[in-house]
Amino acid sequence: MLIRLLRTYLGPYKKPIALLVVLQLLQTSATLYLPTLNADIIDDGVVKGDTGYILSYGAFMLAVTVVQMTCNIGAVYYGARTASALGRDVRAAVFDRVQSFSAREVGHFGAPSLITRTTNDVQQVQMLVLMAFTLMASAPIMCVGGIVMALGQDVPLSGVLLAVVPLLGIGVSLIVRRLRPLFRTMQERLDTVNRVLREQITGNRVIRAFVRDAYETERFRGANEELTEVSLGTGQLLALMFPIVMTVVNVSSIAVVWFGAHRIDSGGMEIGALTAFLAYLMQIVMSVMMATFMFMMVPRADVCAERIQEVLDTESSVVPPASPVRELRRHGHLELRAAGFRYPGAEEPVLKAVDLVAKPGETTAVIGSTGSGKSTLLGLVPRLFDATDGEVLVNGVDVRTVDPQLLAKTVGLVPQKPYLFAGTIATNLRYGNPDATDEELWHALEVAQAKEFVERLEGGLDAPVAQGGTNVSGGQRQRLAIARTLVQKPEIYLFDDSFSALDYATDAALRAALSQETAEATVVIVAQRVATIRDADRIIVLDEGRVVGTGRHHELMADNETYREIVLSQLTEAEAA
Repeated sequence: MLIRLLRTYLGPYKKPIALLVVLQLLQTSATLYLPTLNADIIDDGVVKGDTGYILSYGAFMLAVTVVQMTCNIGAVYYGARTASALGRDVRAAVFDRVQSFSAREVGHFGAPSLITRTTNDVQQVQMLVLMAFTLMASAPIMCVGGIVMALGQDVPLSGVLLAVVPLLGIGVSLIVRRLRPLFRTMQERLDTVNRVLREQITGNRVIRAFVRDAYETERFRGANEELTEVSLGTGQLLALMFPIVMTVVNVSSIAVVWFGAHRIDSGGMEIGALTAFLAYLMQIVMSVMMATFMFMMVPRADVCAERIQEVLDTESSVVPPASPVRELRRHGHLELRAAGFRYPGAEEPVLKAVDLVAKPGETTAVIGSTGSGKSTLLGLVPRLFDATDGEVLVNGVDVRTVDPQLLAKTVGLVPQKPYLFAGTIATNLRYGNPDATDEELWHALEVAQAKEFVERLEGGLDAPVAQGGTNVSGGQRQRLAIARTLVQKPEIYLFDDSFSALDYATDAALRAALSQETAEATVVIVAQRVATIRDADRIIVLDEGRVVGTGRHHELMADNETYREIVLSQLTEAEAA
């Protein structure tokens, strides 16, 4: 998965990568040449006492060092830029893919896991690429070049390398093999920590209300300790890596000095050659250590790449039409024909053969017990998820064939849980229509019964809104969400239990204002409160995903037992009549 991901997202950067490789080749070649120059200075300059030779070769050695430094700086520069660009592109790709997901795919992965994959997982891959460009690209060149140059200094002494390099490779591979499953577990437990922490931050008020601080602290401690346990396991394995490498390095250095001293004593080798050979041995070992450092990162990056690719390979169940309809001839007509919806793997469908017709100028209400599929029914219209059976038609056209931008302008949804974005009142209201004027915003706030409290806020329309709208009350969030949809001016309004946090007086005033504002539009209301929908032109009664009654309030009270039970659970017989 790692190779596949890198091949895809490093493709546009072939030229910088080629330049980087050339720079690394030049700087590594210069690095390899320096010990040979040093050996010549010792053997032909220091030993013979030739100061002129020392100065001339010393100046040349300095020039080679400058070339090496310049090439190294250039390689690091291009490596950092390319790695950062890779991280940017992968994050953007994951974000775009998640944005295309329906509620089904988001629920499958979970928000905490998607956040981890977009941030931490991408960062691990980016760090691997950075290290590969700055360290790993030069490691094989230095290893092979070091062996060649060491052979040039003394062939018999190079036999030490035959034992050193394979020994290092075997030791590193044994450790790396055990690291990969631990890194996968680490990323999964990081997901768990993110999920628990997010739940505790979001549900802080509930935790305080039920005095569950100690329980939640223990729950976070458990998740944290599980992550720590895996991290310690990986740390212990990684801690073995460098001692093994350094032990092999030190032993091999002793062996080289030991055998080299005997060869110098016998006249088969010069002192400068032994010095150069030791330098090449260190370069070879350093290249192996660079590769070792890379191998430490590869298992975790591979796991992260697999998790990223899993998101990128997941296709949304809501697929944009290949040849979208870009014009709707009718106005505000909504119809469901035998519509059904079933979650993957579920034993029973959430909705079963639902028929519904909503026309312009009418208010259609949907009511039912908890879990009867009311919110799911509304979600089919703007394609939060697609019907698995039947059809959903907007203005006589199946929503699955309508251009998504056109559908978004035609259908306005006020969700059950209103969400406001960090910004201001105005930026949130203009989510429905970026070109809306201040007058249009104030008009929408007035209809939504939100004008009075917005005027009291410091800054009015420019008053700040915290993430999620946490600095306003639940009822104020609902009214702002309704105003946001009013600014959009769609042909079909969908209110998913959007009045539940309002008091009866505000609810009544809002419905009265809405009836005038939406007189020519189609309105569909899902509500638990009977008072909100009793005056609707048509009431649809849902029970376990099926339509069990359709009619006006008085008709359903007379002949629909399910509706009658819901009404009498909230109102007395006299109030219901």
